[in-house]
Amino acid sequence: MRFFLSAIAALASFCASPALAANATIEKAIDGFVRPAYADLHTAAAKETGDMQALCAEPSPENLAAVQKNFVALVSAWSQVEIIRFGPVTEENRQDRILFWPDRKSIGLKQVQAALADKDPTASDPARLAGKSVAMQGLGALEFVLFGTGSETLKAPGDPYRCSYGLAIAQNLEEMAKTISEAWQDPSGIARTWANPGPDNALYRTDDEALTELFDVFVHGLEMVRDVRLNGFLGQTPDDDRPKQAIFWRSGATVISLGENLAGMKALFEASGLADLLPSDSGWIADSIGFEFNTAQTMIGHEPVPITEILASDHRGGLPAFRLITSHLSELFGVNLSAALGLSAGFSSLDGD
Repeated sequence: MRFFLSAIAALASFCASPALAANATIEKAIDGFVRPAYADLHTAAAKETGDMQALCAEPSPENLAAVQKNFVALVSAWSQVEIIRFGPVTEENRQDRILFWPDRKSIGLKQVQAALADKDPTASDPARLAGKSVAMQGLGALEFVLFGTGSETLKAPGDPYRCSYGLAIAQNLEEMAKTISEAWQDPSGIARTWANPGPDNALYRTDDEALTELFDVFVHGLEMVRDVRLNGFLGQTPDDDRPKQAIFWRSGATVISLGENLAGMKALFEASGLADLLPSDSGWIADSIGFEFNTAQTMIGHEPVPITEILASDHRGGLPAFRLITSHLSELFGVNLSAALGLSAGFSSLDGD
């Protein structure tokens, strides 16, 4: 009897291991977060295209305001799913074509300004724009068109080129979002590959490899938010701040983007049920992760505000505290959760930034 009970206990422990539970966890991540998030991105991109078409057909302050408002919504949708840095978004340079950032030498800005100054016909044609520099066809380029120097000309009839170029960018973004979303919906595509590791699988040969892909979303996503995005403009003291190095500073969507990056991680963590893989004595890790994610959402605002105003406000808009929370989360994922699940982070594409 003791042998039988010991065997049952061993079997239960084996069945509860991360390796055997990986498939279900990955499937929940795909159905509960990845597919809906990319569908939301496609919806927001399509809305921006429709609004741009209306603005180009009838320039007005009201139509420009509608386009600008939905641009922020598009940034929000992208920022949630931006943390998924593998799969279809990495094909055909889509990741950089959607968002080329950081642009440390202002290469993209110069190319966009040149297209506007020269009224480059190839940039206002979606098909030809797709083959041009990645910096000319994404959210950064569209932000300059809508919020940068000269954007006030979109309020009234006159020179239609700026709006035509903006429309081409929006159409490009919509097409990429549609393609990525459809690829994840394909039952024989990336979703099947990720959720079914095995010796014949070219990407994921073991359950641990598939689970590590999910784990890396959090580890490298937190690195991106803190080390690349926040530290790119937020100094250790107010005198060290560089607001014009902040992502989406022209549209006032900086903190929205940062907040939605973490909101996406929180949604993915909850949808995947990754916490269910933890041993019973490690439940505190999931509780702590949830607490930190919730706290992060209270640290910063959720409306577009110029980053200069935020940095000049009390406690610099909660950004230093927000940065500290990302460090806490990095430790919880990279040290505590990884040890409890027997996982380690893989290579980060951010390492070369």
